[in-house]
Amino acid sequence: MINKGEFDRLVDEAWNHDFSGWGFSYIAQRMLETQPSWDYRQIVLQRIAQVSSLLDLDTGGGELLSSLMPLPPITCATEGYAPNIPIAKARLEPLGVQVFATQAKTQLPFRDNTFDMVINRHGGFLASEIHRILKPQSCFITQQVGGKNCIRLNEFLQDEVYFEFAYWTLEYAVQELQADGFDIIDQREELQPTEFLDIGALVYHLKAISWQVNDFSIDKYYSKLARIHNIIQETGKFVVYNHRFFIEAQKS
Repeated sequence: MINKGEFDRLVDEAWNHDFSGWGFSYIAQRMLETQPSWDYRQIVLQRIAQVSSLLDLDTGGGELLSSLMPLPPITCATEGYAPNIPIAKARLEPLGVQVFATQAKTQLPFRDNTFDMVINRHGGFLASEIHRILKPQSCFITQQVGGKNCIRLNEFLQDEVYFEFAYWTLEYAVQELQADGFDIIDQREELQPTEFLDIGALVYHLKAISWQVNDFSIDKYYSKLARIHNIIQETGKFVVYNHRFFIEAQKS
């Protein structure tokens, strides 16, 4: 049986806690993610030493890019989510990075053959634009959130599961890149568990990742959230599965 007082406290605290940039420190010890077998950051770090110009597409708050110091002499970033733009500029511009406020899946404000490398973690992209702005024989390295990501949340919360990004898989992305003139150097795909240790962590996650359940609210999903809360109380966790894939592609 639900402990209503504890449930309401956790849910209300999570719902009212500010979310900014792309950080989840508030629930860092309450949402335990198993990382993919590859290390995206380390792969990028190894490549950066060989390039003089870099673009980070959909940089978020600049958290990843700022961790890759020293950066190439010419380093740029784009971000299309308005609340993240001032955060990215405050973090990256002191490092010499020019931040462009633009959506990733659109024509980019760069000349043809500008960059030695484009990176993109968990953001959108247009393969044709990446191909256009890369120099010949240069690489695009991306880690993507796949269309089956945390689908168990949708199955528990929604009567009819419709996830508009279900098509987004490694196979689909590879075919898209190949169609736009890329050779695939490396490709990997995995489902890895994430454990929510209390209902507040899950609510905070759903508030931040608003497209997972695009009509999410406490009132609408109260009874189903209570069901998940009971599962956590009984078993210590609620488990979902992250869908991640990795591609390294070279402009031919």
